[in-house]
Amino acid sequence: MTMYFSAATNGFYSDLWKGAYEEAGTWPADAVEISENWHEYLVRMQGSGKNVTANEYGQPVLADQQPPTREELISQAEAKRATLMDEATRAITPLQDAFDLGLATDEEKQLLLAWKKYRVLLNRVDTETAPDIEWPELPV
Repeated sequence: MTMYFSAATNGFYSDLWKGAYEEAGTWPADAVEISENWHEYLVRMQGSGKNVTANEYGQPVLADQQPPTREELISQAEAKRATLMDEATRAITPLQDAFDLGLATDEEKQLLLAWKKYRVLLNRVDTETAPDIEWPELPV
């Protein structure tokens, strides 16, 4: 099997699918042949914190991963907050039902208040301070 790399798509291609790509008109014009061993090495090294990128000749090489941008950090923090808010809401809903129906135990009432406090504190998290966010602790 022959492997190819395209700097334009930053992707690998196999000759096994070359005909189908060419027929569909999607075979990259800049595809360069690389050895199977080099391809395997590049893919393996991606798992250890490296990125595959093209050098000035269009050949695939390894590069260090760039740290996330401020916008990416904020977006990650917002996604984490949304996930935690969903988790809190899922915990609160049955506790609130039990409370509303007068069926909540004292323990359930305390847990309901703890989850509601957590959700309020979570809502107040300033994601603009990412990555230096002190997340509230989950209720126990």
